[in-house]
Amino acid sequence: MPLETFIEAVDELARKGCKRFAFVGTSRGAEAALLTAVYEPRLDVAIAFSPTSVVWGNAGPGRDGEVWPQRSSWTYQGIPLPFIASDPYWKKAYRDDLVSYRSLHEQSLRRFASEVSAATIPVESAKAEIVLVAGGDDAVWPSEVFAKSIIKRLAASEKRGRLVFNQEAGHRALLPGETTARSSLHAHGGNDQADAALGQAAWDTVVEVLQLPSEPLVQNS
Repeated sequence: MPLETFIEAVDELARKGCKRFAFVGTSRGAEAALLTAVYEPRLDVAIAFSPTSVVWGNAGPGRDGEVWPQRSSWTYQGIPLPFIASDPYWKKAYRDDLVSYRSLHEQSLRRFASEVSAATIPVESAKAEIVLVAGGDDAVWPSEVFAKSIIKRLAASEKRGRLVFNQEAGHRALLPGETTARSSLHAHGGNDQADAALGQAAWDTVVEVLQLPSEPLVQNS
């Protein structure tokens, strides 16, 4: 997918008079939000739920309808971004009778270790404020490891990033009022209570970050 897809959305919002821009995404959508922040300097905030710190290959058929050979999920100015491929020798792992893809991503990072540096999302070059939300029991991929590595790189570049973390939560964060059911296709990890606690903490941070300095939070009496 061309990253221009998201940059054009900023163009359209700017034409409509918007002055401040924030992107939010979950999982692969978080990957898109962080990459857009790197390539689009008008982005003020990028909020990434269950993020990755590297670019991954395609998770399904490409535009040509083929799954193999693997290719980057993203392009910019027509050029595919460096990526980590999925290890074709991975053996399925299960959790609660559902496939857990965490070990696939961990194994792929080890197998293609020489590609990690080039595939790393250079968040330290983004102008946007970065907010990361992750659970330590993520069964899809090691989002807590990814998020902590991003925070570390931002700090090394003297840039601020925010991490909202819950050790018991999984790939799904339940924001206040949400009742999103677990996937029946693959394992998410976590549990309802921890996922909701992560979502509440994330919501508080998101509201704070999105609040304009001139617009104080309204306190209910």
